[in-house]
Parts: sequence; C-alpha cells; structure tokens
Amino acid sequence: MTEHHHHGPWARVRHLVVPHSHDPAEGIRSAEESSGVGIRAAWIGLAGMTATALLQVAIVAISGSTALLADTVHNLGHAATTVPLILAFRIGRRPSSRRYPYGLRRAEDLVGLLIGLIVAASAAWIIADSIDALLHPRELTHLGWVFAAGVVGLLGNEAVAVYRIRAGRRIHSAALVAEGQHARADGLSSVAVVAGVVGVWAGVTRADAIVGLLIGLMILGVLVATMRTVVRRLMDGVEDGVLDELTSAATTVPGIAGVERVRARWTGHRIEGDLVVRVPPDLSLLEAHAVADQVERSLHDAVPHLENLVVHVHPALSPPRPA
Repeated sequence: MTEHHHHGPWARVRHLVVPHSHDPAEGIRSAEESSGVGIRAAWIGLAGMTATALLQVAIVAISGSTALLADTVHNLGHAATTVPLILAFRIGRRPSSRRYPYGLRRAEDLVGLLIGLIVAASAAWIIADSIDALLHPRELTHLGWVFAAGVVGLLGNEAVAVYRIRAGRRIHSAALVAEGQHARADGLSSVAVVAGVVGVWAGVTRADAIVGLLIGLMILGVLVATMRTVVRRLMDGVEDGVLDELTSAATTVPGIAGVERVRARWTGHRIEGDLVVRVPPDLSLLEAHAVADQVERSLHDAVPHLENLVVHVHPALSPPRPA
C-alpha cells in the first residue's frame, strides 16, 4: 500500500472522514480472527447506538419535541442496520460449497451497498427537511432539552463511528467502515439540532435549516468516498499498489525468472489471487513445486490479508538464437 504524507488542517479532516488504507503489516492475518473483530465491533456499536437512542427517547419524553423525535427514530433505524452487518460476518465464516465455491464473504460487501443506500436516503431526508425549514421557518421549543439531546446524539454516534471505522480499517472491511460512516452521518445530523438551538438563541431563526442543508451535502460527499471502496470490491477491484506488492514479493524468491499475470480481488475483508511465475526449464517437477511453495509463503508474508493464492509455474522462455 502506498503511504500518504499530506499535512495541514484539510488533510487531517480528510484523513478523519474518508476511508483509506494503512500499512498491511498492521493487519490481522487470520480470517477467523478478523471476522471476530468485525462481529465484536458491530455488537459494541449496536450497544452504543441503542444507549444513545434510549437517552434521546427519555429527553424527547420530557421535552415533547417532535424534531428530536424524528432524529431519535432515525438513530433507532441506524441501530437496526447493524443486524444485517453481523449476519454478513457470520455468513462469511461458512465454508465454501459446490454452489458457492469461493465462499459467502461477498455478503459483507452487499451489506455495505445496502448501508450506502440507507445513508443516501438519510442525506436526502436531511436535505429535503432543511429546504422545507428554510421555506417554512419552524419555532423550536424546550431549547435546553433539545440542545442536550443533540449533544447526546453527537457524542454517542461519533464514539460509535470512531470505533467502527478503526476496526473496519484494521481488518480492511469496507462494510464496517461504511457502517462507521453511517454513524458519523447520524452524528452530523445531531450537529444540526445543536446549531439550530444556538442559532435561535442568537436570533437567527433559520440557522438549523442552513446547517442541516450543509450537513446533508457533507454526508453525500462522505457517502461517495465510502461507496467507491464498496463498489470497487464488488467489481473485483483492488487498491493501488496491491499487485505491485505481490509482484515484488514473488520476484525476491530465488529461482524466479519472471512474474506474469498477477491478479487479486477482495472477498469480504480477505484477498485471494493468482499469478504465473517463470522458472528455469531444467527444474524437476518437485523443484518447481518447491519454488511455488516458497512464492506462496513470500506473498503471504508481504500481504497479511492475502488468504487464498494459486501459483502457476511455467518454464522460462529461452532467449532467441542469433540468426
């Protein structure tokens, strides 16, 4: 993977909200362990979001705010989307079969696509509601309770977002990162609630609508960056540098005369691939097989998320004789 050295305030903000790859040496090598990390992150996130929503429900009951009720229902809906993610991780653990010879880990990416659609719907709802509030200003009541509920929603969702995004990047799960970005989008919607209260206190009645519109557009930007990874994986795409790492690791093995047709793809949060290596034509079958085993070990060491690898051994082509 390539390492980025961008600095400055905007670079730090982009690093926070946009999914990116880290050094693969930091990754988890066991597929079972990485699935366990994903499931644990999903459950902990579900508990955090449920607690946040329940606190908001209590504040809604005290304040009687209909605006907060809508935000609370939205958070509860987000908690419900965690269930398909947990199921996807569990389904991905199932062994391959004759009907699904590559296993069922793609369920994780399909859930990532579902989460993206839900985030898109949330952004559309926030934008539409903000435009309506701009055209038809609304009176906010129980401002203190509304402010408190907005802060609770912001802190709770951001805590869940940070935990899930870090866990998703650690195991290279695009779906878990997408779910973390979903939590961050919910937190940003709570920012609109807080900003609206502050705006009303400052005498700007349309402050909540303006901030809500900006946040809706920001969520769309985060969504595009997140779904780029999910869709790329569904299309068997990999990040820049993955094939270069595989090629470089193979060429370091003694006895390799060339490396050709290097391919790789993600299945869930694990990589599988194949490549052709050229060896001297005078090697015996056992010697060529030993070289292939050494290539496989070298590639597994270079790319920790690599799981299934097929090494095709072909004889090196002799150079043409001079005429």
